[in-house]
Amino acid sequence: MDNSKKSFYSNFVKRILDFLFSLILIILLSPVFLIVTILVKEKLGRPVLFKQRRPGLNEKIFTMYKFRTMTDERDEKGELLPDSIRLTKFGKILRSTSLDELPELLNILKGDMSFVGPRPLSVKYLPYYNEVEKKRHRVKPGLTGLAQVNGRNKASWETRFAYDIEYISNISLMFDIRIIVKTIIVVFKRKDVTVRGTGQIENFHEYRMKKNKESGLKNGNW
Repeated sequence: MDNSKKSFYSNFVKRILDFLFSLILIILLSPVFLIVTILVKEKLGRPVLFKQRRPGLNEKIFTMYKFRTMTDERDEKGELLPDSIRLTKFGKILRSTSLDELPELLNILKGDMSFVGPRPLSVKYLPYYNEVEKKRHRVKPGLTGLAQVNGRNKASWETRFAYDIEYISNISLMFDIRIIVKTIIVVFKRKDVTVRGTGQIENFHEYRMKKNKESGLKNGNW
């Protein structure tokens, strides 16, 4: 696809499709929303929704919605306990099935996100991207993306970012459709799933700081 067609699709057609299909899905999945809401309220309490600031298009910060998956357990000092302790069995089920991400349909409806695009990551990661990796913010973040259908969160950070850039370079309607179809297959097969919050996934900023430190030591920068 040439640049003009790519721009027309990503800037206009994609937004129209995102709005229409997110609205349809919110209506169709309203019974699921209701059931999960009741279960979260019963098992984890309020608030039912977890809200977090994430960088979107051009690194503009927005509030992303998810179903809550952790308790508010704190230590004797009033500090929240580690995620691995607060993440309940019920929460793990929500995460492994991606049901916790259903409220992101509201973000798509609002225009903060798209169905397909690089996943919105923590604001804390922003200072640690290199110039190539920063390109992932040239499009709206997605509910799913090329990286999510190629190893999900089991792939290395470099691999995931490489898939993000590949997507941006080849964005098209057919590419989006293929990614959505593959996402449905991956979710139902529960393939390459590593549940967030279990300590098995290293935070990117910690990973990059460690790599930079190792690089500095190799180059004699003590």
